[in-house]
Amino acid sequence: MGIRFFNTLTRTIAEFEPLVPAAARIYTCGPTVYDYAHIGNFRAYVFEDLLRRYLQFRGYRVTQVMNLTDVDDKTIRSARQEGMSLNEFTARYKRAFFEDLETLNIERVEFYPAATEHVGDMIALIETLIRKGHAYVSGEGSVYFDISSFPNYGRLSRVDTSGLKAGARVVHDEYGKQDVADFALWKAWDEADGDVSWESPWGRGRPGWHIECSAMSMKYLGETFDIHTGGIDNIFPHHENEIAQSEAATGKPFVRYWLHCAHLIVEGQKMSKSLGNFYTLRDLLRRGYSGREVRFVLIGTHYRQSLNFTLASLDAARNALARIDDTRRRLQELAYRRIGPGADQTSKRLVSRAEERFVHGLDDDLNVAPALAALFDLLRDVNRALDRNAITSDGASLLESFLTKLDRVWGFLEVESQEQPDQEVRALVQERERQRGQKNWAEADKIRDRLLKMGWIVQDTPDGPHLRRAK
Repeated sequence: MGIRFFNTLTRTIAEFEPLVPAAARIYTCGPTVYDYAHIGNFRAYVFEDLLRRYLQFRGYRVTQVMNLTDVDDKTIRSARQEGMSLNEFTARYKRAFFEDLETLNIERVEFYPAATEHVGDMIALIETLIRKGHAYVSGEGSVYFDISSFPNYGRLSRVDTSGLKAGARVVHDEYGKQDVADFALWKAWDEADGDVSWESPWGRGRPGWHIECSAMSMKYLGETFDIHTGGIDNIFPHHENEIAQSEAATGKPFVRYWLHCAHLIVEGQKMSKSLGNFYTLRDLLRRGYSGREVRFVLIGTHYRQSLNFTLASLDAARNALARIDDTRRRLQELAYRRIGPGADQTSKRLVSRAEERFVHGLDDDLNVAPALAALFDLLRDVNRALDRNAITSDGASLLESFLTKLDRVWGFLEVESQEQPDQEVRALVQERERQRGQKNWAEADKIRDRLLKMGWIVQDTPDGPHLRRAK
């Protein structure tokens, strides 16, 4: 059998059969760029990175799209509070997001469309929905999707729509199950939007959140594609609304496989600023943890199980990664010593058994537990074989190459660089801080770009800038 996934739409585990053989087209709900992403967000992004990497490992050609929501209620409100233009405000958090992706060794996907760059596509999709009788224009110039025109509404989320009031409308981007009703595709401008608006056939306004993902996913992946991912909090209303407006417009199935990851909690409780357990990645870097350690924790629990994130788990990750590093150093030292002709049978047997268990685990809906067990059992057996001199230099090379192969999926087996910045780099960081203090944002950005060309990424944290080597 091949790879199998749990499909939220059918509530069953089924073998993955893409529309095009050996190709996988994936859409991922990306960040709303109004603040730094928190570790709950990154739990989803690391799961999606594991999915992408494993599909590639198994020979699929992956085309993945992750949107950047840079216009919605939150971004507009936050930009106005900061006294900045929407583009200037969101640019800051777009940069931060890509820096955090690199810190966590999350692969770049093929497309990162920003909502503000695709408003024309959204208007065209809304026009189609109006023409087909699935949407209507309100008196103030907003456009709403008529969910009564789509009989399959609620199929993904299992939301009961029987008690809905006819004509009830929801203008907010997010709402709860008790508020199920017609949702906004286009929002007529009001004073809260400030200078954020576009012209449309229905007047001045801006798109609703849900239409953004439908328009951008179909633009880059086609009217029907293979996989749509996100957190379980996206199932309703966001993904339910995506299905309704997309299938109403095209008359075709929107997505074949829906994959959703469970919530992350912290120290046994829901993550909350009021509880003091709300962490961005930058908060954890400030505490002395590395992106590699955070990635290890985020990837170590099956994506459909709730993940209890603790600082103790980061300490345990540090110890586990140290074991990996120690074993790899032993293998590398032996590989360079050129002892023994050819790869020994012990090494070949260990690689064969570990790869079989690794693939068997991840083929089963990305079940990381047996796949990680295969890795650490391999490390244990390798150390025992090294202790009794049962591995040749060529065998050590074989094992090292296999660990590098596994890291194409895990992304945490390579040791992070501990190189320290030189005096010139430190001076540039200090100058950038001075420019930021004077609110010379453009000059600060130039220095940031110069540092990146020199091979250093600057991440702004509450305790000041954090420097890290670019990969």
